[in-house]
Parts: sequence; structure tokens; C-alpha cells
Amino acid sequence: MKVLKLSAQGLPQSWISLEEAVLHYAADEVRWEVGAQVAVFRGGHNAVTGMQSQIAINSIIGTKGVPRINPFTQRPGLTNGKLFARDRNICAYCGCHFHEDELTREHIIPFAQKGIDTWMNVVTACKPCNHRKSSRTPEQAGMPLLYTPYVPSLWEDFILRNRRILADQMEFLMAHLPQSSRLHG
Repeated sequence: MKVLKLSAQGLPQSWISLEEAVLHYAADEVRWEVGAQVAVFRGGHNAVTGMQSQIAINSIIGTKGVPRINPFTQRPGLTNGKLFARDRNICAYCGCHFHEDELTREHIIPFAQKGIDTWMNVVTACKPCNHRKSSRTPEQAGMPLLYTPYVPSLWEDFILRNRRILADQMEFLMAHLPQSSRLHG
């Protein structure tokens, strides 16, 4: 289970472990918290009061300090997992839905024609369509794209990089997605 760490201004910074979250709480770096309580860590007993110390961890925390991530310069790393999630496991050529094992990263302008490996030049394709298109452009192969590529926003990237997102974390992230995002619906 991961905690969504945000800047004090509410921009996503990272997915952190429960243990890392405890350190932020203990150092009094948590400025605000939302979402459900996901864990309680118990410490020692106070010698005077006899009370046991405890730190309750929420699923989303806003921390003090200057954000490490500038949302306007952020370019998410391109991985097959994120690409397939961006494209909802749908082949850009035949429009069918596939399991990740049956998909490939398809370069719109192939490497053989000086294409590059960027978000705007790749789509998800099933293996048969990728093989059929070969090292041609969609126009050359007579295989028009059914959807256009795009660079995911910072918010989309945080959804794409974590497979186990709690419902309240997903609701928070989805509320900030651009209307054009394929992750809606």
C-alpha cells in the first residue's frame, strides 16, 4: 500500500511507503491530510502519563516545503505499462481490447524512418496489427489510427504509475485530470 504524497499546494510529488509517511508525520512535515486512515503505528509508552504514542496515517498527505516537481516541466517516463494504461489496452489499429501480454509499443513513424521513442510517436497495438504495419507509417500501410497519442499530464502519470490505488486516492487524482484524458470513463 502506498500513500499519495502531495506538496502543500496539492501537487502530486510521489507515491511513498507507509514507513516513509510515518517519518513525515514524526518530523511534523505533514501540513494537511485527506482520504481514509490506512494505518496506525504504535510506539512506546510515556513514562509520565503511561499513554502509548501512536501515529495515524491517511492515504493522502500534503507536506511542507517546496515542491520537487514542477507540473509545467514534468514529462512522464515512457514505459509499456503506462502506455497500455493510457490507451486503455486498446489497439490503435483494430480497436480491440487486449491483455497486456498481447500488446506492443507501436511507433507511428517507425525507427526505420527516423521515428523516435516519445509519447507523441507511440500507441498501443496488438501483435498482429504491429506485425502487419511493419516498418511503414499508418498511411503507407493503409492502417489509419483510431485515436491520437498524447503526453499524459502529471495527474495522469500518477495514476498510470501505480497499480494499487485506493478509491479515495483515485477520486482525488481523477478530479484533477484534464477533460481530454482517456482515463475518464
